[in-house]
Amino acid sequence: MTSTQQHTDTKLRRGISGPLLYLFILGDVLGAGVYALVGVISAEVGGAIWMPLMVALALALLTAGSYAELVTKYPKAGGAAVFAERAFRKPFISFLVGFCMLAAGVTSAAGLAQAFAGGYLTTFVDVPAVPAALVFLVLLALLNMRGIKESVRSNVVMTVIEVSGLVLVIVVVGIFVAGGNGDISRVNEFPPGVGAASAVLAASLIAYYSFVGFEVSANVAEEVKDVSRVYPKALFGALLTAGVVYLLIGLASSAALAPDDLAGSSSPLLDVVAATGAGIPAWLFSLVALIAVANGALLTMIMSSRLTYGMAEQGLFPSVFGRVLPHRRTPWVAIVATTLVAMTLTLTGGLESLSQTVVLLLLFVFLSTNIAVIVLKKDTVEHKHFRIPVVVPYLAIASCVLLLTQQTAEIWLRTGILLAVGLALYGAQRLVRGRAKAPSGS
Repeated sequence: MTSTQQHTDTKLRRGISGPLLYLFILGDVLGAGVYALVGVISAEVGGAIWMPLMVALALALLTAGSYAELVTKYPKAGGAAVFAERAFRKPFISFLVGFCMLAAGVTSAAGLAQAFAGGYLTTFVDVPAVPAALVFLVLLALLNMRGIKESVRSNVVMTVIEVSGLVLVIVVVGIFVAGGNGDISRVNEFPPGVGAASAVLAASLIAYYSFVGFEVSANVAEEVKDVSRVYPKALFGALLTAGVVYLLIGLASSAALAPDDLAGSSSPLLDVVAATGAGIPAWLFSLVALIAVANGALLTMIMSSRLTYGMAEQGLFPSVFGRVLPHRRTPWVAIVATTLVAMTLTLTGGLESLSQTVVLLLLFVFLSTNIAVIVLKKDTVEHKHFRIPVVVPYLAIASCVLLLTQQTAEIWLRTGILLAVGLALYGAQRLVRGRAKAPSGS
């Protein structure tokens, strides 16, 4: 396929350049998770926060390699579900992959709602966390129904805000430590009586949540200019940038604040900044954190509701989920349904368990994608595309299996219930369609 053909083989406008794609992926990966999860990771590994973050980066890069090959080989919107359809030719498997993406999005929104209602919000108003999280999700649903015009430019603005807060932490702590304060030796300390390897592995499961988001970029493949050349550079560049930022955040957090203080905090980075005595107003940093979390949750709920709507339009979900508001043209039934599920999930566990549920759901998606790249290795296309060494997807599969073994029974149960709901919807829709096709009796 020639370059000219690549620019005319889609109805979508190829308006995303390399730098904009890099910022799109970086914005999806950075921000909301790390603002809340530093404390959760510290509870597992003490001051060695940077170690599981680096392990999680290495594991994420393996699966990113499979995405780089498949996206540049088949640059179509749809992501992992499209790859599964090409590789396995089983509509049911494609449905499961798509539903896992949907369930992960809704669960992630529930976790972000809890993060929003934590210590960052109490800087402005002291309200109970659970009611605040539920109200937050309702407000997101109202904004979603009204209709939100997304653009790459707005994503750039939000990414700058998210990154600015993280850079602020790094700079402030750097000055703090350079002045002879803090305790840099804490960065290699583990909790007493805990094995380093087991602690890092357990925390890596949580840290992995901070790197997910890169897979969403597969859905904009049709809109990227010169996708075969641009996508791998933007993908790996964004993940490595996020890794450097997270490494510095992990080191800075431990140097400035004792692990026990970090582990018990719902606004850990705010506490880190406060510990330096830099005089930065708590409300300013809290506002940046709340914007990062709110933006991540809103984009996640928009994706989830549109995915629900799209699956209804494709006949995979009952048609009721395809209903839209007459004037706003927003999928109101899908929005209400995904919001209610997110609200329910908010009541079933804390941020740690919800983030682990997101990881478990995405591990199923990543397993599918890594197997798909192996199955499709012999499938040839006419245009040049990125190729990953065949050993990489096998290592990625092994990494996914490793992380699966670290999940607790509670996380498997929550995930199983979500998948059961999806299977019930799928079965009900097949039954309805079967009856509609059946010949009428005499």
